[in-house]
Amino acid sequence: MRKPASSGGGLFQAPDSDKPLAERLRPKTLDEVVGQDHLLAGDGPLARMLAAKKLASIVLWGPPGCGKTTLARLLAGAVGMEFVALSAVFSGVADLRKAFAEATERRQMGKSTLLFVDEIHRFNRGQQDGFLPYVEDGTVTLVGATTENPSFEINAAMLSRCQVLVLKRLDEAALEKLLQRAEETEGRKLPLDAGAREALIAMADGDGRYLFNLAEQVFQTSGQTMDTQALVRAVQRRAPLYDKGQEGHYNLISALHKSMRGSDADGALYWLARMLAGGEQPLYIVRRLVRFAVEDIGLADPQAVHQALAAKDVYDFLGSPEGELALAQAVIYLATAPKSNAAYMAFGAAKRAAGETGSLMPPAHILNAPTKLMKELGYGAGYNYDHDAEDGFSGQNYFPEGMARREFYAPPERGFEREIRKRLDYWAKLRAKRNADE
Repeated sequence: MRKPASSGGGLFQAPDSDKPLAERLRPKTLDEVVGQDHLLAGDGPLARMLAAKKLASIVLWGPPGCGKTTLARLLAGAVGMEFVALSAVFSGVADLRKAFAEATERRQMGKSTLLFVDEIHRFNRGQQDGFLPYVEDGTVTLVGATTENPSFEINAAMLSRCQVLVLKRLDEAALEKLLQRAEETEGRKLPLDAGAREALIAMADGDGRYLFNLAEQVFQTSGQTMDTQALVRAVQRRAPLYDKGQEGHYNLISALHKSMRGSDADGALYWLARMLAGGEQPLYIVRRLVRFAVEDIGLADPQAVHQALAAKDVYDFLGSPEGELALAQAVIYLATAPKSNAAYMAFGAAKRAAGETGSLMPPAHILNAPTKLMKELGYGAGYNYDHDAEDGFSGQNYFPEGMARREFYAPPERGFEREIRKRLDYWAKLRAKRNADE
């Protein structure tokens, strides 16, 4: 049996051949990092820092498997800093104090420290505040890594002292490069046909580490060339990268909403399918459909809200998976309906006007006068009953006295609102004529 190699500290270290493929293929230099040229190449922010040989404190925000930890380690090496790594999942206040004390000693000896904190968003706000004095006085250069939106998860004081850099999900070209490196390391090609190779890259979902784990499983098979179906049987594909409690939840519902607003039924169906595959509650989706119907379609198609509500009823009746077709039908209907936010904008304008003029009383002629005193005060005096007026329209003023008439609702010439526009224009002409006659 082969003995593991011993490190200088007396701990045993596994030979490279025994390490997982992802660990063996971890980039050794910044040139080997793939998919992040927007940061490292040309005039990218990290390229500028490296050229100046001075790193600022940064937060690396990106999805799993895009290389945040590796990048931080390589940056430390490139500028000659001591690399110290902590995980917010496993570290507490005592670990932080120790790291800061060691960094202080190191600084006194003329050595700078890059403190890498993985999952930094998991530290509470008080713990995050504890970093501030050490970052401000240069004891440490902080590099935090997070998969969550820093705007929501990292406090403002910390963000004001760090530059947020967004790492991209690895695209197909980057993942293909990683597969080629895996094949060079193993000295053989993956036993996959062209379709299966594409499927393997798709399964990785932009995660380089997961891609290596999948490739490692494939290398351990019999070696016979596999098609896509054989690949699916050989490896287990993980659930879609979608956390319905975090930012992915809001990103996908936003994508669905904006696809429908853009009248792209195909795009909207894709995002609907993504959300359902990720385990989203159908009731949450249908709530958004109802909201969309009144916010983005409104009276351009008065049936839109009924279609959205019907989808809820059908899903409640049939359940999953049959009821999901009702959601799909509603999405198609809403995406292809004429669009108008005129009612939404009108109500917003009316609320603003009400806030500005909220103490104004209605004009006396439209007030009821159930008592003698109220009649004596002029309540209801001069009111014209519209049904008795010519064309069923009196043209009277219904705005408060002291407030000029305002137009809040301006329907476009689309869908059913084209007819409403005609009515409003007709009544505007009658109102102007009758006001002129008075």
